[in-house]
Order: sequence, then C-alpha cells, then structure tokens
Amino acid sequence: MTTFDKREEGFEQQFAHDEELRFKATARRNKLIGLWAAEKLGLKGAEAERYATSVVLADVEGAGEQGVVRKIRRDFDAKSVAQSDHQINRAMSELMEKAVADLKAGR
Repeated sequence: MTTFDKREEGFEQQFAHDEELRFKATARRNKLIGLWAAEKLGLKGAEAERYATSVVLADVEGAGEQGVVRKIRRDFDAKSVAQSDHQINRAMSELMEKAVADLKAGR
C-alpha cells in the first residue's frame, strides 16, 4: 500500500467517523428538543418520553430537520403554546451544541 493509499484510507475513516458522530448528535438533539417541546406542552414522565420519541421519528422518517420543526410547530399551534419558529430553531441549535459536547465527553 502506498502512502497515498494510506492517506486516502485515513480520510475515508475520518469521514465515516464524522458521519457517525453527526447521526448520533442529530438523534440526541432531536430527543432533547422533543423533551424541551414536551415541557412546553405540559407533558411529563412517560408521556414526555413518548412525545420525544415521536419527534425523533419525524426526522428518521425522512422529513429531516424541517420535519422536526413542522411537527413541533403543529403541536404548539394545536395547544396554543406561544413559541415562534425562531425560538424553536434557536433551541434546536443550542441543543445540537449540547448533543455534540455530550458525545465528545462520552456521555
């Protein structure tokens, strides 16, 4: 194996690692934003956990980040929770930072 091949393999491994971290961080962020939204909706305990899982599924089912925002927005509107899209997006950004930090810290 040449030096170039080893270098290419190293880049591929780094890319795979970064993608795995991004996937885990996004899933963790979605659970955290789900719990945040559940609190705003007045949900507690197992009900809040189920809601957070439904938020994770909104992303996993292919709707992506905007699907998560749309789900939370619909649920907030249905319960007359006063949170703007900006507030939801800001919370998502803050919780993504927390999710990445938690993963890097091994939590």
